[in-house]
Amino acid sequence: MTFPEPQPATDCGCDTSDPLGAMIPLEKAFDLIDSVAVPVAGTERVALVRAHGRVLAEPVSAAAMVPPFHSSAMDGYAVCCAELEGDGPWILPVADRIAAGHSARQPLPRMASARILTGAPVPPGADAVVMQEHVRRDAGAIVLSNRPVPGETIRHAGEDMRAGDMVLAPGCRLTSKEIAACAAAGSATVSVHRRVRVALLVTGDEVEPVPGQKTVAGINDVNSPMLVSELQSQGADLVSVNLVGDDPEELASAIRTLSARADILLTTGGVSVGDADLVPRVFRDIGGQIEFDRVAIKPGKPVTFGRLGQVLWLGLPGNPVAAFVGWRLFGARLMARLGGLAAPAPVMRRAVLAEDLQHHPGRCEFWPASIVGVDPDGRTLVSCPDSTNSAAVAQLASADGFVVIAADRQRISEGELVDFLPAK
Repeated sequence: MTFPEPQPATDCGCDTSDPLGAMIPLEKAFDLIDSVAVPVAGTERVALVRAHGRVLAEPVSAAAMVPPFHSSAMDGYAVCCAELEGDGPWILPVADRIAAGHSARQPLPRMASARILTGAPVPPGADAVVMQEHVRRDAGAIVLSNRPVPGETIRHAGEDMRAGDMVLAPGCRLTSKEIAACAAAGSATVSVHRRVRVALLVTGDEVEPVPGQKTVAGINDVNSPMLVSELQSQGADLVSVNLVGDDPEELASAIRTLSARADILLTTGGVSVGDADLVPRVFRDIGGQIEFDRVAIKPGKPVTFGRLGQVLWLGLPGNPVAAFVGWRLFGARLMARLGGLAAPAPVMRRAVLAEDLQHHPGRCEFWPASIVGVDPDGRTLVSCPDSTNSAAVAQLASADGFVVIAADRQRISEGELVDFLPAK
């Protein structure tokens, strides 16, 4: 999807006007992140059984042929096709029985067969396996009516992997299917990039750390547990979770301390335009450089990105829904880049809109949506509630994701293809 350039448009600061036109489009924000974020230094070797979710740092090559020998693809009878003269039927004595994990006791005798089970090595002298359903057993022999062809029902040595073949390239995330390929290739351990170290700093005098024990003017800390869950799902090394109030000295101290321990400093709150939105100013005062500080999206307009020495800072709005959208758009991308992922998965996927939507042009918007079925062509069908509220966490919990409305669109019609940002 191409996100059009924003036009000046009239909660986390998401609804405030931007008369100077200082917002940047979403794609520009992505480009700025990509230009700054490089994979973290350092690798480690881990056991394959502990490698799920890690990013491969070195290629995995096959140690030997896979399969290592010619084997039977099904239960049946091994035969030599060249010995079957005439038109048949042929009566072949059963000279051996070969199970998986065992070898033939002898080469296949002339004009004989061997009972063979799935995965067992094909005996020397045989060049086909006839499925058991295609023969008739008669005492100690089989009756074969149809002529097999060489190679029938045989898995050939090396047909999956040859010794030295590169099975996986660096930069892929290891899930169950990649781990299966590593195991088949003979790798008990793999070299992976070290985990990205993340420090989470939640700001605001109003944020109370313990649910149910807030003051009259306080609110529950939603962002810490929400973002910790997101970071865990991304395989981050979460080095610290801190809360700090709206005090410039405390903010500066926390940012300095956490920046020395992390690759990513992730903050929430304090990035909008209010009197207490101090984080960008403090960040600059202690030597930080800001790459962007307003993006033409809703919710999440005040999202800010910068760097301080070796640490990259992603400042999300305090509004939990805006923080969630900002993390899914920018945080996950940042994690993928620093983690060494060669080809980050697309953020969006396509879906079909179940009803008309009206939109005020100006910014790319993310509307909570539910998957309500499939259309006649089998495409995912999504529906948005009648009203949305960027501060409604309950609405976030019930949403399957967000319909993405481009900045220049005013009306999106039922049945149109739209971009969809999954939330689950």
